Amino acid sequence: MSAIETYRAEPEPVSRKQARKRLHGAVRHNSAFSRKGLSERLFAQLFSGLVYPQIWEDPDVDMAALEICPGHRIVTIASGGCNALSYLLADPARIEAVDLNRAHVAFNRLKLAALANLPDYEAFYRFYGAGDEKENIEAYGRFIRPHLDAGSRAYWEKRKLLGRRRISIFSRNLYRHGLLGAFIGIGHRVARIYGIDPRRLLEAGSLEDQRRFFNEEISPLFDRRVIRWAIRRKSSLFGLGIPPQQYDALAGPDGDMASVLRARLEKLACGFPLTDNYFAWQAFGRGYSAADGGPLPPYLSRVNFDKVRARADRMTVSNASYTEFLAAKPPASVDRFVLLDAQDWMSDTQLNGLWREIGRTAAPSARVIFRTAGAQSLLPGRLDDAMLKRWEYRQQQSRELHARDRSSIYGGFHLYVLGGEPA
Repeated sequence: MSAIETYRAEPEPVSRKQARKRLHGAVRHNSAFSRKGLSERLFAQLFSGLVYPQIWEDPDVDMAALEICPGHRIVTIASGGCNALSYLLADPARIEAVDLNRAHVAFNRLKLAALANLPDYEAFYRFYGAGDEKENIEAYGRFIRPHLDAGSRAYWEKRKLLGRRRISIFSRNLYRHGLLGAFIGIGHRVARIYGIDPRRLLEAGSLEDQRRFFNEEISPLFDRRVIRWAIRRKSSLFGLGIPPQQYDALAGPDGDMASVLRARLEKLACGFPLTDNYFAWQAFGRGYSAADGGPLPPYLSRVNFDKVRARADRMTVSNASYTEFLAAKPPASVDRFVLLDAQDWMSDTQLNGLWREIGRTAAPSARVIFRTAGAQSLLPGRLDDAMLKRWEYRQQQSRELHARDRSSIYGGFHLYVLGGEPA
């Protein structure tokens, strides 16, 4: 079998039991019957379903840091797939997306099949831009289903408690589903209890209007006693995909989570014009702008559709941990690594195991990007010094790129560039 045939071959199927074991291994670090262990178990259970219909890392920031060139080979965590597909615009040789979550694997494989087989941009936008029309279910059966692997097809056609197939979420507002969609919905309901409609932010005509609405309507919610009490519970942020160990990094040394969330939401609401920030539309409008020319992820833009579609066969999706996926690759075979915020979940042993494989598979001048709940890079003091010395931390550039990140939910963005010889 040729190298290109090997690359395009369907990965070996992973059983549900194997996938659950991998996910629990990544999340759970304490005794199952301890308080922390029970919290981790609950998070792992919630995280086993669809979490992110849209990824919450800014692809423009990613691509500025990665400096992807034609021919580059990229390994990234899949999540909602928006960024991995957007990287195709830079003409890499291949993108290998991995995810421990079987639902995210099925979501990305569906997206790739839709991109390749739906008849035109309008049909693709109807599926992933609007995600709220019955025609999508008909299009799934006619154009997408025949091209899905058996595992993904089984996932989308499984019926839930009310008898609906999972694929039906594309006719019932895709972005109101998944763990994050449910969390945002709860946030909207809580705000309405206090007489606030978050959707009104989207009526603002300027940055000044956006800030006025935030200061007068949204910010005071974080002073409410009940809300502050709820936010102090680690389980309150499971809907954001934040596991217990990441909660501590996010809250900071003083543990004032309400102030942290207020500051992050302020940047999301006021830091960028609404005409440019589709993350704000998702948070405050629970979907993308219906206006023609409204902000969208790069892969979903009409002007980029033909390029992304033509290169979609360069992307694969595997159900695996990042470390084990790299362990099966040859040395110096990856140019760009995208870790999202996965390291916030890791123990020191897991972190060093990951970077051992990154260092082994990194091609000359390789780049690694990741985000953290806190502001500082988590590598110093935790990663073995010999491994860390091989990588140059672009601190100033990282800070500048973090300031440009429209999603606004992370404390830090970090870029490392390979420079030294192997230890």
